[in-house]
Amino acid sequence: MIRLELLDATEGPRAREFEADVVRIGRAETCDLAVSAVHVSGEHAAIVWDGSAYVLRDLRSTNGTRVRRGGEILELDDARGRELRLEAGDVISIGRREGAVEIAVSFEDEEPAGVVRAYPVSDLPAVEAKLVSSERELLRFLYEAQKAISAADSLEGVVDAVSTQVFRALTRATHLTVAMRDASVGEGKAAPYVPIATRMRNGQSFEVTAVARSVFRKVIAERSAVLAADARRDMDASASLVSASIVSLIAVPLWQGEEILGVLQVDNRDAPGMFDERDLDRLALLAQSASQAFARARALEQLREALEQQKSENVFLKAREEKRRAHGILGESPAMRELFSKIDKVVDTRVTVLVLGETGTGKELVASAIHYRSNRRDKLFVAQNCAALPENLLESELFGHRKGAFTGARDDKKGLFELADGGTLFLDELGEMPLSLQAKMLRVLQEGEVRPVGATASKKVDVRIVAATNRDLEREVAEGRFREDLYYRISVFPIELPPLRERKGDVEILAKHFLARYAAEFGRSVRAFSDEALACLAAYPFPGNVRELENEIQRLVIQVDDRERIEASDLSARIRAARGVIPTAPVDILSEGTLKDRVEAVERRILEEALAAHGGNKSATAKALGITREGLHKKLKGYGMA
Repeated sequence: MIRLELLDATEGPRAREFEADVVRIGRAETCDLAVSAVHVSGEHAAIVWDGSAYVLRDLRSTNGTRVRRGGEILELDDARGRELRLEAGDVISIGRREGAVEIAVSFEDEEPAGVVRAYPVSDLPAVEAKLVSSERELLRFLYEAQKAISAADSLEGVVDAVSTQVFRALTRATHLTVAMRDASVGEGKAAPYVPIATRMRNGQSFEVTAVARSVFRKVIAERSAVLAADARRDMDASASLVSASIVSLIAVPLWQGEEILGVLQVDNRDAPGMFDERDLDRLALLAQSASQAFARARALEQLREALEQQKSENVFLKAREEKRRAHGILGESPAMRELFSKIDKVVDTRVTVLVLGETGTGKELVASAIHYRSNRRDKLFVAQNCAALPENLLESELFGHRKGAFTGARDDKKGLFELADGGTLFLDELGEMPLSLQAKMLRVLQEGEVRPVGATASKKVDVRIVAATNRDLEREVAEGRFREDLYYRISVFPIELPPLRERKGDVEILAKHFLARYAAEFGRSVRAFSDEALACLAAYPFPGNVRELENEIQRLVIQVDDRERIEASDLSARIRAARGVIPTAPVDILSEGTLKDRVEAVERRILEEALAAHGGNKSATAKALGITREGLHKKLKGYGMA
């Protein structure tokens, strides 16, 4: 048990004791030890029980973590490492050096007084030889037990098989609990041991019970099998034992080589008898087979996860690759030739690219072109629109999350940064990213590490970032809506896409490309445009750029039925109006009335179609018709359409 005492006057001296394997410290309300100082990060640091000691881990905090030990200050940083094994008397200092929040560390002695016997796993061969020579039936039992346990190929299957054999061997046992080291924490880092399953003698599952910490520590620290015969009396009736009604218990390590994978605890909760040394010896021998089975099951589980992940990534990559190759960047105008030149210069560098341009100019196509022309082409190209999700979901989507991190997080999930490891991540509409997430983005760019939501450890990633926005980021920075430091990080190599109105020569190329594509997709016979239709398309400014042109051609292909050519009269009113083409009017409008009446009828029809094409937006309608908004309003009022 660790005791933490806040020494900071503004926080008020507070002392709390923790039995949890992970204690999170920071400003967030969800932290186990929450502080209010603004210079402390939301999740600043964590104290992790690694089975033998408490380890302090800095969680990539903004203002740092230090430990005062005697007269020495130990900084947790990249130079000396972001982890430190804590000792009694240490003082943790978090946040800025001036006005830092200080936390005194002490430990409660939980050494079990009632340990009847404990011996290291290295003594097991001698124990086995002694038992086999004295108990002939034990040899047959161990053979059958090993055969049954080794047949299981999943963690749950191994737990079931081990519990069956343990209850056969130990007649006094009523419950069995398995705790395993958290495999998601990287090698060389402190990782908690998490209870994964509890079984009852009748074969039923039981609410997972935490292992007895005092015995657990001895098992891990000394790599020993431990027997506590009368747990309640001899171990001072700790809260965990009383709540579980544990009378007597045995705990043995599960190991692979020098690594302790976990702990197997067997206890007696209602039988009158206590465990004895013979029970300890038998369980220690079973632990040898159980250790091998758990190690194999965990390896198989990790292999299955890797294969499933690879399968998903391959499907994702194949679909994305086909899409990228089918929809390339088209254009022969000088502006596009300059764009291609910039792309060629940056493709095989590692610098972050910022793609700028109006909506609909093809920013994602440029990002994918950078990826598929680079030496990262064999890895994933992953895209995310930062405006498409609320802040909490966007964070999970980008960085991933751990099981139980929030409501609905039923399983661990990899974020897009991990999926794109070795490849490229395209962040569209970056200017829409909330400020709180911008700070985490900056950390990824600076450190090359991501930390999933709810995790205590960061993961290294090698991801090339291509960002895009149609906002003026310099203005956003000036007005406090975008971080200045992040802006300089992502704008290393800006590429500005020209709007379609500045590349008129490409309109015909794009229109014919979209016509061929959608005619084939929809099974239509239309294959060409009339000269007048192409002239109308070239005259129109296309405020929605290439996307607007694509949508127009898609609508035309659907509309023209089985005709072979698209005429000017088929185009939307706003596009015809740009060249002054009068729409085809119904006969009843042109056959009667004076010239003035007929002209007004045609003008009214143009206004109706233009308004409909722009969804009633008068500013866009006026722009498309080449008149002022006031002029449009006057005409609409004159026709009773205002």
